[in-house]
Amino acid sequence: MLHIRTPLILHTTLSTADRRIWLKLENLQPSGSFKMRGMGRLCSYAAEQGMKSVVCPSGGNAGLAAAMAAISLGLQAVIIVPSTTPEATRQRIARTGAQVRVHGQVWDESNQLALQLAEDPQTQYVPAFDHPLLWEGHSSMVDEILQDCPEVDTIVTSVGGGGLLAGILTGLERHERFDCRVVACETEGAASFAAALEAGHPVRLSQIKTVASSLAASQVAPWPVQHIARFPHQSVVLRDEDAINGVVRYAEDLRQLVEPACGVSLAVAYLDHPAIAAAHDVVIVVCGGVSISPQTVASWQGERPGV
Repeated sequence: MLHIRTPLILHTTLSTADRRIWLKLENLQPSGSFKMRGMGRLCSYAAEQGMKSVVCPSGGNAGLAAAMAAISLGLQAVIIVPSTTPEATRQRIARTGAQVRVHGQVWDESNQLALQLAEDPQTQYVPAFDHPLLWEGHSSMVDEILQDCPEVDTIVTSVGGGGLLAGILTGLERHERFDCRVVACETEGAASFAAALEAGHPVRLSQIKTVASSLAASQVAPWPVQHIARFPHQSVVLRDEDAINGVVRYAEDLRQLVEPACGVSLAVAYLDHPAIAAAHDVVIVVCGGVSISPQTVASWQGERPGV
């Protein structure tokens, strides 16, 4: 097991007599995000199959987790990032021992090169979010949540490509917790899941424009779109300003840094959003993120965007 068991802590300030707000601290994973769970599972499978290397197209979090998992298993790792990936994130991935290659302006272009490299029979293609083994790995989070807070009635999560959401649904299905409400959060400029729910199937957004770059999947994976119907659920789409406020408030409360892609889920609690109005035990997945700096958060803190 390459991931760690993360704490589930009570946010005492946001909790009330009628509703408790719990934080699942996936930002404490070795790679800084929940991605370590799924990437560890898929890379372990690659090693078991005798693969020599993995290739992962990623703008940051998935790439770092894949690199850390692969290197720890004795595999070579090639991480393909788009040119928009911050230099600091590229360097952080490279420090694991992985090869970092910059290709394309967006993830889709990086993915094309990754697929070409994965034609090598000794190389395992590791997608950022759309693979059953990734979901199986992410679902271990639900095992821990239900052990620590069996009375949970609502789970709030961010949605980019849908890998984390698929993992949560997989775990809830395994435990037959079809009564648990799932709140799926996105920003206005990257709401591919909300668009898919409205259409009844995944649709490709014409453009992505959001500060929450880790949510920048132009099309969500099909599986969670289909399976979320088995649960009470709600899609929540918030402004970039709300996501930023979630990051700033969380930094002030917990003294920890997370990306806006995580801040959008935290904003549901900070805004006292109607999506959790009837809940009694809410778990917010603090999914983390590595493409954030103290300087950026400090600048946002100084601006204090209106909400």
